[in-house]
Amino acid sequence: MNTNTSRPVPRIALVGDRSPHVRSHVRIPVLLDALAERDGLALDAYWIPTGDAEAPGAVRGFDAVWVLPGSPYVSEAGALAAIRTAREDGIPFLGTCGGFQHALLEYARNVCGLSRAAHAENDPAADAGDLLIAPLACSLVGHEGVVRVTPGSLAEQALGAERTTERYHCNYGPDSRHLDALGAHGLRFTGADEEGGVRIAELPDHPFFLATLFQPELAGDGSRPHPLIRALATAAVRHAAGATL
Repeated sequence: MNTNTSRPVPRIALVGDRSPHVRSHVRIPVLLDALAERDGLALDAYWIPTGDAEAPGAVRGFDAVWVLPGSPYVSEAGALAAIRTAREDGIPFLGTCGGFQHALLEYARNVCGLSRAAHAENDPAADAGDLLIAPLACSLVGHEGVVRVTPGSLAEQALGAERTTERYHCNYGPDSRHLDALGAHGLRFTGADEEGGVRIAELPDHPFFLATLFQPELAGDGSRPHPLIRALATAAVRHAAGATL
């Protein structure tokens, strides 16, 4: 618990359709407790189902937004709306697994002008040329692999390393045909697997905007929060402090 009453406890929106069958959802309370107890980073967490996230301003006023795994979401529109608000309002943002996929989708549609960009899991009838998020050639469900991180990136600063081994639980990822368009409009790809597949994306002109195809919340047993989750919590603390100035 944060006993310093002079500082507001940062509020974090956990956007996802909470389920006891999604391992990352079960892990979140453990991670939040560990952040408070081990790192002194207490967060006031609110779960927001994707259907509720469709409402205008649903995540406005929060100090961080984390779009969680668990796709297909009940509401693609809600997930995209939460991401857009975090991106445009400068709210610290983390998207993991499905959150990564939808962060790219939101950026493609609303920044790059790719209005037909689609996610194969949400829109299996979409034209193949419009699929920004497509089935992976090899499933990453239960996979663990090396990610190489760009020196000087937000991801590298948060990790404190240029190489990390991470866990996955997904069947979909970005189609490389569209990545140049996203990069040309400012999205930066700062982590890749050993075959060059994109695994991390970030926005360099945002206070904290990071998305990973892997799931940092599954690292270890949850008693030691992953560096990227700790970095999000730290950014939330900064955001809350700035909001009171």
